[in-house]
Amino acid sequence: MRIPSSGLLSVLCLSALNAWALPGPPKVKESILPPRGWMKSGIPPADHNIVLRIGLPQPNFHLLEKHLYEVSDPYHDRYGAHLSKEETEALVAPHRDSLEAVNEWLESHNIYEADIVRSPAKDWVTITIPVSLAEKMLDTKYNVWKHSSGDEMVRTTSYSLPDNLHRHVDVVQPTTMFGRFKRDKSTIVWLDEEVEGASQKAQTLAATTITDASTGAEVDASCNATITIKCLQQLYNAVGFVPSVPKQNSIGITGYLEEFANLQDLQLFYADQRPDALNSSYKFVSVKGGLNNQTLSEAGVEAGLDVQFAFGLSHPIPATFYSTAGRPPFKPDVKTPTNTNEPYTDWLDFVLNQAHPPLSISTSYGDDEQTVPESFARRACQGFAQLGARGVSLMFSSGDGGVGDNDPNPATQQCFTNDGRNAFPDVSAQSDRYRIFLSGRPILIGGTSASSPAFAGFVALLNDVRLAHGKPSLGFLNPLLYSKAASGFNDITLGHNSGCGTTGFNATKGWDPVTGLGTPNFGKLKKLVL
Repeated sequence: MRIPSSGLLSVLCLSALNAWALPGPPKVKESILPPRGWMKSGIPPADHNIVLRIGLPQPNFHLLEKHLYEVSDPYHDRYGAHLSKEETEALVAPHRDSLEAVNEWLESHNIYEADIVRSPAKDWVTITIPVSLAEKMLDTKYNVWKHSSGDEMVRTTSYSLPDNLHRHVDVVQPTTMFGRFKRDKSTIVWLDEEVEGASQKAQTLAATTITDASTGAEVDASCNATITIKCLQQLYNAVGFVPSVPKQNSIGITGYLEEFANLQDLQLFYADQRPDALNSSYKFVSVKGGLNNQTLSEAGVEAGLDVQFAFGLSHPIPATFYSTAGRPPFKPDVKTPTNTNEPYTDWLDFVLNQAHPPLSISTSYGDDEQTVPESFARRACQGFAQLGARGVSLMFSSGDGGVGDNDPNPATQQCFTNDGRNAFPDVSAQSDRYRIFLSGRPILIGGTSASSPAFAGFVALLNDVRLAHGKPSLGFLNPLLYSKAASGFNDITLGHNSGCGTTGFNATKGWDPVTGLGTPNFGKLKKLVL
């Protein structure tokens, strides 16, 4: 089922906004306090180039959100009736008056259509301009800011727009965003003797099995020392499952910050844990010039972990690895048009423009929330919502710091809270002592950056179940997880996440801020998703 014709008609018949008038005096659009750890360290050269992104309002996003929840609700009669790329774009397109207002503003600064890059829905405008021009347009002053870690970026803490342009612009970045985009922290065991010791222990325990009293699952005792594909299949009741319609399905992994997935490491991993996948691979997709460095010594630990377990669990479902260029923060150089926006936005722009994005996608990178302005966070969320409405399931690792940020120094540790109203995490999975191959040798690694690709692999398998029965993909998962599928998770009731001198939150019966709804029971879920 598609959007009713009346829904599309409402997009075309909106009441007109007030016509664009001559630019008025500048009025502050957004202002923040300098985030913790950042200090001014200088002034950028006037001809230093920045890539400025201007987000135009999406007056019909509420309609998209309505569709999103209807097609994602297992009890709604539109469940699974995902929108097409074109239908989604129609629902996020800006009003004509906003397009004209922004165009006139840009033209007043001698910026014309040939200088502009627009998103498919025309809700984002991207221009590359000298910082001196950005300062004039935004009535602000950019500075070089330096973080206590040594990272530098060109930012401002306040910017303005003509008063009558405010309603036509949601956000302009990079301005007030000080995010230090990074992969989630992982605990890595590098020493060969430790890995070999774990391997020998695993071999010793291989013949011993443990039966889970609550689920009845039989798990090799070796899984207490090392987590493998086989362990996850046993723990989550997926032993023996083979995808039946893999060609109709797809799974993707996002890669950022020059994290390179290495094919040689992947083949070593398959030989070790998934021999039936030997000589299979994935599709590499470059975003904004993202590289595919296959030098073994340059293999990325995060990229390796993500592709090995996500693609190993979901084999033979077609897989894609996205390598998105950019490594902000950066050392500002004269005339270098370095894009210091969040790489999320580059990837979002790219994948939203694809007719058929992967149906299950995992990301193990993020920012500290307090460095991300609400205006940007909302627009990024609205981009992810578009993917959900199109039938794509998105998994993000929630971070590995408990109620702290994993900084062992109490003097610099940042403490965070989770009152449960924001419900994170939603779900959980094993996250410690995953055995992967890095630069040609085995290592053990852990963190929620391991849990997310593993869970994405199981979601891909659940999509196979639905597709094999002639049903569409799962799409946005949360309405399903918190209703019909809630009984398909193993409730974790013991443990806590310590930090900031406290024991943090406790795992308890039902949803909790440590493990969410619990870990997946694939055997139950494959029945519940039909």
